[in-house]
Amino acid sequence: MPTGRRVFINHHVNLYIMTTSLSAIGIWALRIIAAVIMLQTLYFKFSAAPESVYIFSTLGMEPGGRIGIGIMELIASFLILYPPTTAIGAGMGIGVMSGAIFYHLTKLGIVVMNDNGQLFAYSLIVLISCLWLVIIYRNDILHLLKANF
Repeated sequence: MPTGRRVFINHHVNLYIMTTSLSAIGIWALRIIAAVIMLQTLYFKFSAAPESVYIFSTLGMEPGGRIGIGIMELIASFLILYPPTTAIGAGMGIGVMSGAIFYHLTKLGIVVMNDNGQLFAYSLIVLISCLWLVIIYRNDILHLLKANF
């Protein structure tokens, strides 16, 4: 028996649409993209790589901001990957990436230390992935808000 949603066309033809598995793959792809990008930058933040030190020094947030943002990205990544908390992690990811994009546009510039805009592009990719996850899980967020307020 095929999986997915059954669509009845007429008494002779039944069509199965493979929506369930495709949407699950898409959601996991969004989760993995956002989490992997945030997790891979942690090495640079926690090891005080010259690029990270330069960025956070320029913002006047070195070293506390570098470490604090790294911890927030770590927590957001784990929350995104754990399905019951994906919406919360995606919300955190939106917050952190909004800050990164804001500072790229106002103080740092899109290109930082000749990276050809790679960090800026990663921020946009994570932001878009997290926005999609929040849209997908909007009912979970609304339910959480209603239950607590």
